[in-house]
Amino acid sequence: MSPSSDTLLGCRVILTGQRRSAELAAALERRGAIVDHAPTLSVVPHVDDAELLSRTKELISSPPDDVVITTGVGFTGWIEAADAAGLAVPLLDLLRGARLVARGPKARGAIQAAGLTADWVAESETSAEIRDFLLSESVAGRRIAVQHHGSGADGIDDDLRAGGADVSALVVYRWGPSPDPDAVRDAVHAVARRECDAVTFTAAPGAVAFLAAARDEGVLTDVVAALSDPAGVFAAAVGDITAAPLRAEGIEPLVPDRFRMGALVRTLVAQLADRHGLRVRTAAGELRVLRGAALLDGEVLALSPSGLAVLRLLAEANGAVVSRAGILDALPGSSTDVHAAEVAISRLRDAARGRQLVTTVVKRGYRLTVLEAS
Repeated sequence: MSPSSDTLLGCRVILTGQRRSAELAAALERRGAIVDHAPTLSVVPHVDDAELLSRTKELISSPPDDVVITTGVGFTGWIEAADAAGLAVPLLDLLRGARLVARGPKARGAIQAAGLTADWVAESETSAEIRDFLLSESVAGRRIAVQHHGSGADGIDDDLRAGGADVSALVVYRWGPSPDPDAVRDAVHAVARRECDAVTFTAAPGAVAFLAAARDEGVLTDVVAALSDPAGVFAAAVGDITAAPLRAEGIEPLVPDRFRMGALVRTLVAQLADRHGLRVRTAAGELRVLRGAALLDGEVLALSPSGLAVLRLLAEANGAVVSRAGILDALPGSSTDVHAAEVAISRLRDAARGRQLVTTVVKRGYRLTVLEAS
């Protein structure tokens, strides 16, 4: 797929993450998507995390037997935080003397970038595989340090402690409140009203915060319904850990085979491309009606949400006449003034720039100028 592809032209995607959101947005925008940023949480930088440095000093004074590295970015952040505090050299010495267990190739790559070697790698990239590996050997009496991502332990700490290990947990970055609460509120309402095509989740705490915001706004039921409906809004999660809070609400999100940002983009693009939207062949060209936009011969029409609702109603009728009363029903409010319907149709025609998209049927209403049934 070409980076300049218009595969997602007119699609609206909401991003709920803050970390790497620019990268994800760029990948979607290159394909024509409209991207809304609604970070549900902020990231507390590792260099400001006093608890991380305190735990690091404890490990340096009492070195562990095993160190579990769960994320490459987290491990790199740990080294950077230690370096900023003047602890990089003793930390690296500690790591050289321990058995290093990596959760997947990215964690192994970060270990190698620090001049170290991973002793064992979980190729499935799951904490469960690491847990099973360590417990299969007996961890009783062993000191184990586990470097976590921002969502915490994923249960592995408790399992290792139950096996008799002395576990020290390190969270390299922590979550704070949303930097833009208004954007989050707008996002949950957009999903509830099905005014977007997809919403992405890149961390489990972010998914929890999104659902909590929907609950606070009184639209959780509508959000769950929209994200659960195969014809509704796609929920896309970067991996199974991130997907867990959604699944707990009965939402089955798109999850790529490989838990990577690039794989998430490819999976989402493929699904959105398959959902072509409502398509009608008209005298003005092919009309494509998506959740948040409409395209006429590949050109995005300048429509308000009410104008898009009216156009969708006409497209669904597929050339059949829609009465003025039907047009009024698609508009917000409860107006019975037929002039409001006439104004809405006039604006549709303006958006079509003179192309023959909508025809007036005298004394009956309006219809699209379809070429054939589709």
